Amino acid sequence: MYGNDFAATGDAGVPASDVAATSAGRTLLEQVEDAERELRSASERSVVGDDRLQDYFDAVINADQKIEPRDWMPDPYRLGLIRQIAQHAHSEIIGMQPEGNWISRAPSLKRKAILLAKVQDEAGHGLYLYAAAETLGVSRSDLVDQLLTGRQKYSSIFNYPTLTWADVGTIGWLVDGAAIVNQVPLCRCSYGPYARAMIRICKEESFHQRQGFEILHTLAHGTPAQRAMAQDAVNRWWYPSLAMFGPPDTASTHSEQSMTWKIKRFSNDELRQRFVDMCVQQATVLGLSLPDPDLRWNAERDHYDFTQPDFHELMRVISGDGPCNRQRLEHRRRAHEEGAWVREAAAAYAAKRAAREPAGV
Repeated sequence: MYGNDFAATGDAGVPASDVAATSAGRTLLEQVEDAERELRSASERSVVGDDRLQDYFDAVINADQKIEPRDWMPDPYRLGLIRQIAQHAHSEIIGMQPEGNWISRAPSLKRKAILLAKVQDEAGHGLYLYAAAETLGVSRSDLVDQLLTGRQKYSSIFNYPTLTWADVGTIGWLVDGAAIVNQVPLCRCSYGPYARAMIRICKEESFHQRQGFEILHTLAHGTPAQRAMAQDAVNRWWYPSLAMFGPPDTASTHSEQSMTWKIKRFSNDELRQRFVDMCVQQATVLGLSLPDPDLRWNAERDHYDFTQPDFHELMRVISGDGPCNRQRLEHRRRAHEEGAWVREAAAAYAAKRAAREPAGV
């Protein structure tokens, strides 16, 4: 998994390189802790400034320090961050729907409570990220409006339906697993507020992944019908999960510049390969198979060879033609409209309280 669940050497015939450590033998959670230490260290270092703002910005990036809201930044950097952070925030909010659909149908009170807590966590992640985006000079209401009018996107993975309880476990294992592989490097993002938000989010996402893994493990070792349900869910979610890392590097619009600015640290294809290498061993522990007949270890590359996802399907779903695109946005619009009175009441209370407070206090 993403903590210390597996030893540093392979067993049961699994290559040592397939262990869930990804960078110099560090597990993903250890990398989050490393990023947190680096963040504190960066705040204590200084960069010799240059009279030219662009040169100073470049010096901060090259020194692996953090750009903060008060710092000058080029417009493309600011706009790129707004696009990425907003899409991430929207994904957390829309991502509540597929699993929220199962809260009332979870098989036990314990499962209901755990799933409810997870969905609440996702709401919190969205709020962290909207707050990070606001430090770039954009309002949360504008971002929400762009989501509701289709001018900003969210992760394509949430446009697929959750047909069975096993889908909830598979989302935890594969979807949250892919998310954390993607997001752990963002803990070292060059923009301070985003990096700090990601440290907390990744720690919480690790629990979500473990919850999903545990659900699938229970089903896979249950009755034949439960095992078949678990395998069916994995078969349906595997390739959409691979597509979560985005288009191949040769077709990625933003990756190269984002990596130059150290917003991203690894390319889409590098992260996708990491995810596959990690999932193979985890699937062995689960006793489930990954639906790829061409999946095999390549000793020369020291990685698994695998079948790429259908990128044409990815683009089609992103463009609005997925199984649940319309349903997801309609639900979000309805929830936003029904919650208008809460926002208005909160604003009225804040204004009333501000009017009562002495000036300058």
